[in-house]
Amino acid sequence: MINDIKKSAEDKMKKSVEALKADFAKVRTGRAHTGILDHVKVDYYGNPTPINQVANVSLLDAHTLGVQPWEKPMMAKVEKAIREADLGLNPAAMGDIIRVPMPPLTEERRRELVKLVRGESENGKVAVRNIRRDAIAHVKDLLKNKEIGEDDNRRAEDDIQKLTDKYIAEIDKILAEKEKELLAV
Repeated sequence: MINDIKKSAEDKMKKSVEALKADFAKVRTGRAHTGILDHVKVDYYGNPTPINQVANVSLLDAHTLGVQPWEKPMMAKVEKAIREADLGLNPAAMGDIIRVPMPPLTEERRRELVKLVRGESENGKVAVRNIRRDAIAHVKDLLKNKEIGEDDNRRAEDDIQKLTDKYIAEIDKILAEKEKELLAV
């Protein structure tokens, strides 16, 4: 019973950390990487569709992405979707490929992005703490219903706290790496 609660809490904490990593991948660092366009949706015959399902996204060089739609009529829609994705990108169509240059980040923009990733990491920590709170509540319910003893309750709470500390430390490590990446010129 307690092991199920701990396993469930750990799985949820892992998912929170993975979600944070995915959010951090969307924060650009001045270098081009194809993952930056992953959450951009294109109007594909009335359906919002991820860009990588209607076009080939590739690196042309360290600071430029190339987006090649699989259908000619999608050029304008893909270009518009990238422009309106609020990523600060300005795509330009050149023949059958859309070039997406990554503008260099200013010091001010780097600081804004650091604040943004700190906020995201704080949200991740809050999610992990909420998972801890729920797991401990489940354990307390077992104690209240006399399904487990005081010692088992204390041991389970300690284990859940150790899990929480482990994942919060992992979030801090990921944040430190992302900050270092953002502030590197």
